[in-house]
Amino acid sequence: MTRLCLTVALCLTAALGLGAPPVRAQMVETVGIRAQGMGGAFVAVANDATATWWNPAGVAAGPYFDAIGEYDRPRTPADTSVQAAAVAFPALGLSYYRLPISQMRAPNSAATAPIDRQNEGYLNEFGATVGQSIGRHLVVSSTLKLVKATATRGDLDIGALGTFGRIRLGVTVRNVTEPTLGDQPDPLTLKRQVRVGGAFMSSGGTMDRLVIAVDGDLTRVFTVVGDVRHLSGGAELWLWRRAVGIRGGVSAETVNDHVSGSGGLSVLLQSSRYLRTYLEGQFTGGTDEVRRGWGTGLRLTF
Repeated sequence: MTRLCLTVALCLTAALGLGAPPVRAQMVETVGIRAQGMGGAFVAVANDATATWWNPAGVAAGPYFDAIGEYDRPRTPADTSVQAAAVAFPALGLSYYRLPISQMRAPNSAATAPIDRQNEGYLNEFGATVGQSIGRHLVVSSTLKLVKATATRGDLDIGALGTFGRIRLGVTVRNVTEPTLGDQPDPLTLKRQVRVGGAFMSSGGTMDRLVIAVDGDLTRVFTVVGDVRHLSGGAELWLWRRAVGIRGGVSAETVNDHVSGSGGLSVLLQSSRYLRTYLEGQFTGGTDEVRRGWGTGLRLTF
């Protein structure tokens, strides 16, 4: 695909997303310890392996190698968890995400029959991320993925990231083909989602790096508590030669006027000449039911 075709495809997909009806899908804030700790303001920041989820174009802006394994425990729905494993290089990302289907359904929705015990109540997503630079400032990438619940379907996410000095602008379009899983009376359809973000990045002085970011959903997402749409802001500060990362953020749920606050921490566990290992965690509270919870994970990077 030529550069022009990639650009046109991204613009057309984003335009479709602007007029999309309320959607049922995975909430973007479901994954990513750093992202959740920043209140969900991460589309323009994504530069670790979770860029495969948040914005595929962020893979090109990351380190030579980055790998994450994480476990998240949302408060709603109860007794569910989210697992993620991803690895990223500047030109390639590979990912696996396991998400509770009950997080995407209202309580009165008909349950889909599981294919087997192992997949009961969970959506499994396997992805491969590739991208291409367009000039000096723009990267366009896509994640080709298989989503599996009561059936297996192919799908596509698209992301773009523009860098202009200390300013970064990003857009991500998830579930481009809107796959439907199952043929029951109430099948699980992953509708298209569009999210945009901007970030300012600075370094120097006593700070290794300071990031201030904002994100906003351009579509609604149907969840266990109904339609939601988020507007988020957050910051991340790295200190002591990036031995410690501190982050925080606020997210407003604009459909039902709920607010959540988040905090997170990264601590360097081990450092060699090339490889660094971090223990990371986040906690989110507030009146926004679908955002409350906690998570922890390990990140390896160089």
